[in-house]
Amino acid sequence: MGNSSSMLTQYDIEEVQEYCQNLCSTVSQQEIVSLYQRFCQLDRNAKGFISADEFLSVPEFAMNPLSQRLLKMVDGLNFKDFVAFLSAFSAKASVQQKVKLIFKVYDSDGNGKVSFSDMLEVLRDLSGSFISDVQRE
Repeated sequence: MGNSSSMLTQYDIEEVQEYCQNLCSTVSQQEIVSLYQRFCQLDRNAKGFISADEFLSVPEFAMNPLSQRLLKMVDGLNFKDFVAFLSAFSAKASVQQKVKLIFKVYDSDGNGKVSFSDMLEVLRDLSGSFISDVQRE
């Protein structure tokens, strides 16, 4: 897996499904095949993982005001982790899975808590220079 010239075998697909079963919502075989094709497109040098720069080649990702926060979460993802990460955006994802992802985005310092300063940082990312620090507080 991870090499753009290789194909997914049934074993690979089942391995990804098993890996994701504990971490995320159920991912169908067709979804895994589609995600693998996208993964291979993003993994330009066929390294087996996707760098932050490669993720930024996705326009929707690059335009997201929280992209810098998301980049910290996705830099260096292998295929299994890529599927697990993206599954949180699926309509089939549980509320708990979505909340975990959002919490990680807001927990700027990764200490397991969303503090006032974490919230200010997120608001700064979302509002840019349109709102002053005093207004954010």
